[in-house]
Amino acid sequence: MQIKILIIGLLFNINLLDVNAQDSQSTLSASQKSMISISALTAKGDLAQLKKALAAGLDSGLSISKIKESIVHTYAYCGFPRSIRGLQTFMEVLDERKSKGIDDIEGDPASPISETKSKYERGRDNLEKLSGAPKDAPKSGYSVFSPEIEVMLKEHLFADLFDRDVLTYAERELVTISVISALGKAEPMLKSHLNISLKTGWTPEQLKEFVQVIQKTIGKKEAKAANVVLQEVLNPKK
Repeated sequence: MQIKILIIGLLFNINLLDVNAQDSQSTLSASQKSMISISALTAKGDLAQLKKALAAGLDSGLSISKIKESIVHTYAYCGFPRSIRGLQTFMEVLDERKSKGIDDIEGDPASPISETKSKYERGRDNLEKLSGAPKDAPKSGYSVFSPEIEVMLKEHLFADLFDRDVLTYAERELVTISVISALGKAEPMLKSHLNISLKTGWTPEQLKEFVQVIQKTIGKKEAKAANVVLQEVLNPKK
């Protein structure tokens, strides 16, 4: 009996080692890299390179609905002008591919939201899930200085957008850190969302690879700045 228990224990430990090894070697997929590039280039407004990234994203298996939702999500961080130009560029790419006989995957639309809570309550609850911060924590900083934007943030960004199921929370965070890194000079927000990215399931290895994609897509300066913040998140000062 003891031998049987010992064998089971050894097998359990081996399985744990396998899982940890897989996690430590996990990398971003081609479609995830494309999502980073598409989001970052939309934020930058580099439409020529965006067209190439959009085609690559479709070729990698990203559905039309996922790419469209990613570009829509960017507007919360880079504004309507860049987001709408991104959508218009995507329309051009789809028309060109259709004329060549390429049938891209449409993907599922967003499911209807049946939640009965107010948008503010939904956004507040979603933010608590994402950040881990208690929803009833005392407000501070900009939330006190401008309570209007705090309400808009919860009702629109964390309710209207995060309640849409076309993208997962993790994918929305990937879009978010891509936009913030591309724009630059928003280190506190990037740090916050890198921490949230870890909570939603992205591994340190994947986030390091994310920085590499930013460098390849946007440039060394933006990647270096993003890496500084990432190192602060992965190696916090005690």
